[in-house]
Formats: sequence, structure tokens, C-alpha cells
Amino acid sequence: MDLRNGFDIKRYIRTIPDYPKPGILFRDITTLLANMHAYRAAVDELAWPFLHGDFEYVAGIEARGFILGGAVAHALGRGFVPIRKKGKLPARTIGQDYALEYGVDTIEIHADAIKEGDRILLIDDLIATGGTAGAAIDLIRKSGGEVLAAAFVIDLPDLGGAEKLRAKGVKVHTLVGFEGH
Repeated sequence: MDLRNGFDIKRYIRTIPDYPKPGILFRDITTLLANMHAYRAAVDELAWPFLHGDFEYVAGIEARGFILGGAVAHALGRGFVPIRKKGKLPARTIGQDYALEYGVDTIEIHADAIKEGDRILLIDDLIATGGTAGAAIDLIRKSGGEVLAAAFVIDLPDLGGAEKLRAKGVKVHTLVGFEGH
């Protein structure tokens, strides 16, 4: 897929078969991050639709969402809010549970990270089933924030995550799609 500037980042995304379990094609962006042109193109394209956005913060989901979200926040001149796995933040937190294939996990933000009415741009590397991103949206809303949009490098449309976020009333921006799982 050619992006707005004609740069094809899809060719910098490595596919690893049978990871983390047989039958899964893992889309690995570490190869994209290692290439200065691909990384720059991805950050620019994630930020582009929001250059004139009326929002206070970019929030990134641990861990690759930190790498991308921090860079997007810098490019847009906004603050950054980390969304972490339970027990990783040092001050008082609020959390949101979400379902995994076999159990439940929790993500957290600092209780004072987002104020009532703050508008947030959510960033992560990939949208698959929408479980983690959906929980991040719920967490931001629980804190009093409003999610302006969610942006991802990769969409796996066959898994329906982007549609689940749209059903929550969130605009979704993705750079490339891969069929399958």
C-alpha cells in the first residue's frame, strides 16, 4: 500500500509464522522501527490526519504503542499518557479489565493522567480483535476523557477489531491491512 507520500511501509513489516502459537501469522513492526525511513513514514502517517486536531493528549498502549505514541505526541506537540499493564505505574491508578482468550487482564493509567473533558488520540501498533484497544477506550472514558480517534499501523480486518471500535463511536485510522489472522 502506498501511503500519502508514496512510501510503502508494508514491505518493512515482517511476518513470523506460528507465533505465538501454531496457525498465527505474527505481524512484527520491529523491522519497520529499525528502518529510519519506514519509522518516520509510519509516525508521519499516523499523525497526519490529526495535525489540526483539538485534543490534549496522545495515549499509547504498552509496549509498541509507547514507541509510536510518544513519537506521534512529539510530532503533534501534545502530551503523552502511557497505558500500562497492571502493577507497572508507581502512583495511584485506575484500571480496566478485558477478556483474553483464556482469562482476564487489566490495563491501567495514573488516576490523575486525564482530567474530565480531556480529548485523547489513542495509538497502538496493531488492531486485531479490539480487546485491548476497546479496554483502553473504556479506561479513558472512565477517567473522564473522550477518545477523539484511535490510530494503528496495522489492521487485521478479518478479526473485526476496527469495527468494534467504530461501534463504540470512535474514529479509526490505520495505515496498512493484512488479511487473515
